[in-house]
Amino acid sequence: MGIFEYAPAPESRSVVNLRSSYGLFIDGEFIPGNGKPFKSISPATEEVLAEVAEADDADVDRAVAAARRAYERVWSRMPGSERGKYLFRIARIMQERSRELAVLESLDNGKPIKESRDVDIPTAAAHFFYYAGWADKLEHAGLGPSPKPLGVAGQVIPWNFPLLMLAWKIAPALATGNTVVLKPAETTPLTAMLFAEICQQADLPPGVVNIVTGAGRTGQALVRHPDVDKVAFTGSTAVGREIARSVAGSRKKVTLELGGKAANIVFDDAPIDQAVEGIVNGIFFNQGHVCCAGSRLLVQESVADEVVDRLKRRLTTLRVGDPLDKNTDIGAINSAEQLARITELSEVGEAEGATRWSPECELPSSGFWFAPTVFTGVSNSHRIAREEIFGPVLAVLTFRTPSEAIEKANNTPYGLSAGVWTEKGSRILWAADRLRAGVVWANTFNRFDPASPFGGYKESGYGREGGRQGLEGYLQSGEVA
Repeated sequence: MGIFEYAPAPESRSVVNLRSSYGLFIDGEFIPGNGKPFKSISPATEEVLAEVAEADDADVDRAVAAARRAYERVWSRMPGSERGKYLFRIARIMQERSRELAVLESLDNGKPIKESRDVDIPTAAAHFFYYAGWADKLEHAGLGPSPKPLGVAGQVIPWNFPLLMLAWKIAPALATGNTVVLKPAETTPLTAMLFAEICQQADLPPGVVNIVTGAGRTGQALVRHPDVDKVAFTGSTAVGREIARSVAGSRKKVTLELGGKAANIVFDDAPIDQAVEGIVNGIFFNQGHVCCAGSRLLVQESVADEVVDRLKRRLTTLRVGDPLDKNTDIGAINSAEQLARITELSEVGEAEGATRWSPECELPSSGFWFAPTVFTGVSNSHRIAREEIFGPVLAVLTFRTPSEAIEKANNTPYGLSAGVWTEKGSRILWAADRLRAGVVWANTFNRFDPASPFGGYKESGYGREGGRQGLEGYLQSGEVA
């Protein structure tokens, strides 16, 4: 039987009207930045997509002042039902411009267009729809009789899900009556710039959403700004620690969603073909650039060989290449820096004695690429089982008893997510009760819903995003009832 060949099916770039340069978005207008402009490049081709302004301390001051004025004069005084209308309008415009957003996300980030189109953009719009519905119902969220907003939220987001992370941050902040200064990642600022245009299109009052671009120094200036009331950060545990130290002792409220090293546990009675699809989705979705990626596969010994064989067979069918091709399963690594880290830790895995395997695949000559990789013969002491690689690299460990599976799964400084694969409902509940993870998926992986809270334990951070629990971090009331 012959193997199907896929003809290229590229999505057109013409749907995106890319500007040659982008300014900062402050008080409803695009303005130049005082810092040194930087270039945003396509990780798939290394071509320059646009030049982007860098915000210095004075620019951050200006953005925070604009957010404070909008908060005090307009947004916090507006009835929740009116705020909700703006969120609904933003959500609808995101849907109307979804193709444009998806193409721009894949260009700037390197992820496959089918993921941007089918996951990132629809889920981002869904968060605005969901929190639009909460805007006039906050007193019913179990957060006290008359919950009040905090004020100005400083939000710093990562490069792996640029628009989705923006939605996770901005939607609940606006619904609860706060205003926002957001800093997107320096390698993926372009969908945030397009979102700024959407805010203009939705007639959002000036200053309610401000977007400042730049690297770590810009983020530091925002987090440390004395007039910021709330800090929300998604990114690395190391930066999260710095943020926690910098706001310690201040009145600022903080939520941190940090790294992960999730265990994906396959028991001997699991539906193996379904589990293999879940394993692939768990670690190779978005090139493994996922905080909650199932980067540690724990398989019961009696089925380990069969699971790994079927997994390898499945990986030979994955297509690596042009992110804008609708057939592509695995796109480009987001940056040269990230590729170097993935490469280094994979070499460490080999040096420590684990067995490395990748399917045969031809990688493009330009851009940043890494073939899907599986390590077998891994133990909990290996660095590849302990450290977050944040790439398409899977470490396979085995276990004999359910108790051993839980022990190995929890033997990590992280606690963001986990997966359980079994036909027994009782075993799912038994495992979920014992796994020290913020989210436990059963017979699926990487499922997100705006109504479901997400967040971690231990070095994976604190606070929750999504659901009514996601409102709490933006309100002055106590904990969720």
